[in-house]
Amino acid sequence: MSTPSYSSVDDHLPRRYAPYAVAVLLLAYVVAFVDRQILNLLVEPIRRDTGLTDVEISLLQGLSFAIFVSVGGLPIGRLVDTRRRTALLAIGIAGWSLCTGAFGLAGSFAGMLLARIGVGVGEATMTPSAYSLIGDYVSDRRLGLAAAIYGLGPFAGSGLALLLGAAVLRLLPADGFVVPLIGSIHSWQMIFLLLVPVGLLVAIWVASLREPPRRLATPEPPDKAAIKHYFAQHGATIAGVNAATGFGAMATYALLAWAPALLSRRYGLSTAEAGERLGLVLITACCAGVLLAGQLGDVLRRRGHAGGRLIVLGGALLGAIPLAAWVPSAPTANAFLWRATPLYFLLAAAIGSGPATLQEITPNQMRGVQHAIAVLIASLFGLGLGPTAVAVTTEHVLGSSARLGDALMILLPLMLTVALAATLLTIRSYARTLAAVTR
Repeated sequence: MSTPSYSSVDDHLPRRYAPYAVAVLLLAYVVAFVDRQILNLLVEPIRRDTGLTDVEISLLQGLSFAIFVSVGGLPIGRLVDTRRRTALLAIGIAGWSLCTGAFGLAGSFAGMLLARIGVGVGEATMTPSAYSLIGDYVSDRRLGLAAAIYGLGPFAGSGLALLLGAAVLRLLPADGFVVPLIGSIHSWQMIFLLLVPVGLLVAIWVASLREPPRRLATPEPPDKAAIKHYFAQHGATIAGVNAATGFGAMATYALLAWAPALLSRRYGLSTAEAGERLGLVLITACCAGVLLAGQLGDVLRRRGHAGGRLIVLGGALLGAIPLAAWVPSAPTANAFLWRATPLYFLLAAAIGSGPATLQEITPNQMRGVQHAIAVLIASLFGLGLGPTAVAVTTEHVLGSSARLGDALMILLPLMLTVALAATLLTIRSYARTLAAVTR
């Protein structure tokens, strides 16, 4: 990977190239979340065939994955700021795709854990590389919309993981089959193996993208002293935004992780039925929430509201809190899905507002490091602690896996309330930081 070139803000790729590049990055992000979230659909068959507990499943869903995507993100964020980003991302995609296949072949909890760690390290390249690239492909005036379109990835990927996983489960024999050179495998294992070639093709596509010139005011990337000075001056604002998105992500990932299992345990839906019905809700409600939040944030900023994007984030959190307490108490599967639709919409709007909110208060040459830190916090709090907190509460506090809905009813409003408090405490300092960075 070569050292990147730096340029003035007027040195751009052709305008028409930006939408294409953002679309390819969105596709990569969708694949990342399909690989990451397909496990949520397959909780029940994996538990049945391996004997894993809810807590062990939650560690595979989140904490082990999150620790390594977080730890890997910091040095990778620095590489993003100093090396060719498209090549770095392509290597990461290929790596996590191979590890996804390894997860399907693992025969023990330890093997599955190691494979998920590999997926986490590979996916650590995704967010820092993509947001840094988008910042250079797209003008500041359209940054919110571009970030929102890219931000569709987690929710489109999560929804597609459920829909495609359900479709494949219906096509594959329920009792498994024999694969040449591999042997006898279960249907859920085959799903992980099928994801490998898809990821490798996307890696090749990303590698073909043209690296955009970096739009900097200075000819060289910042040294460590400049980075430390920026974080020392604006640490309170950065911490507030990251806390808001981190606790919001905790609630979002907790619901994403356990909603399919809840539909099976409480309401009796099969794994395929749960995937089909919940997948449609995720794709429609969440994608609409992300896009609307991005556009609304852009409108508020153009009208002079310095904290416009943060206001959108806080408003979405405020609306989500009462819904989070109401959704898990639904008496039927249909009621759960109808109630969950506006909740997913608001959660997506909140989480989708986070990256652009953070990006506009970060100098371009520090965005890789900044987004790596954001990934660390969102991963540890959201992906790491969210699913595991629900599993621990279900098994060790409430004492029964059948009380999964009660655990969600307790934890989701609490997580979102903390996120809202962090947002409200940050609004004033956010405007000051934005003024300091953009002047």
